[in-house]
Amino acid sequence: MALTSFLRRAGTAAAILLGLSAQAHAADKIDELKIDFAYYNPVSLVLKEKGWLEEELKKDGIKVRWVQSLGSNKALEFLNAKGLDFGSSAGAAALLARINGNPVKSVYVYSKPEWTALVTQGSSAISKVADLKGKRIAATRGTDPHIFLIRTLAENGLTEKDVKVVLLQHQDGRLALSKGDVDAWAGLDPLMAQAELDDGAKLFYRNADINTWGVLNTREDFAADHPELVSKVLQVYEKARAFAINNPGELKQIIATQAKLTDAVAARQLERTDLSTAAIGDTQKKTIEGAGIALQQAGVIAADVNVAAVAAGLVDSSFVTKLGIK
Repeated sequence: MALTSFLRRAGTAAAILLGLSAQAHAADKIDELKIDFAYYNPVSLVLKEKGWLEEELKKDGIKVRWVQSLGSNKALEFLNAKGLDFGSSAGAAALLARINGNPVKSVYVYSKPEWTALVTQGSSAISKVADLKGKRIAATRGTDPHIFLIRTLAENGLTEKDVKVVLLQHQDGRLALSKGDVDAWAGLDPLMAQAELDDGAKLFYRNADINTWGVLNTREDFAADHPELVSKVLQVYEKARAFAINNPGELKQIIATQAKLTDAVAARQLERTDLSTAAIGDTQKKTIEGAGIALQQAGVIAADVNVAAVAAGLVDSSFVTKLGIK
């Protein structure tokens, strides 16, 4: 009897364990992939237009949900809240997010852009950074344009206390500048190109070297739990990037149509966008780290933060290396 009872209990325990294992497996299964598209990420627009990701993931029974990111800050917020599995941002913005506890990993480069500059109205007397003292400047907190503004002020002997930063989302910043509600704007393409060509705005300060890379991010837990899915997404991203490089005319048309831009504005954005590199590694890490150190010196990042360590934890080159992405 004792043996029979033991076997019965053992069988019940095994059944419970198998049931728990099945439940855990079901919980881990991805039914829907949430990925962003952003007008500042041209490759994402190609991917959305062509439907290649849907085609690839349909084989695994996974649906694709596209979510628009209006700026790096929104993409990173959505990632942190699990409203996105993949989100587009600037490298420096991802660094700030990680410093603030957002467990993001940058796994791919979608562009090397000069997507931000300091912008003012065409008739403005502002012509140099020093002229910004006491002026109202629109910027979107936690994005490359905001970081660009802070670094530029610091390099010219100014701080945010010397100006009035008006926190607005990118499109609202452009509108505020056109209406004269602010004196300057830390712009972002394609809205910046639109302000140039449609509103007669002028880019009075440019520095391509401190524009950080456009990176595709995921969460640490997602990368750890679904490495094969991350690889599939990057492989399809590569297909879209190759198409964008080989079909510049259609790329321009896709951007113009999706972002509701003129051909001239889309062309101006692409003049400032380099799609030739997708691999992420030491080069990007150094650029991102440099931005972080500059922000630390400006007092934006706390002095006790190990910026180099955070940048090293952010940049994950394992997927592009495994896939042979250049």
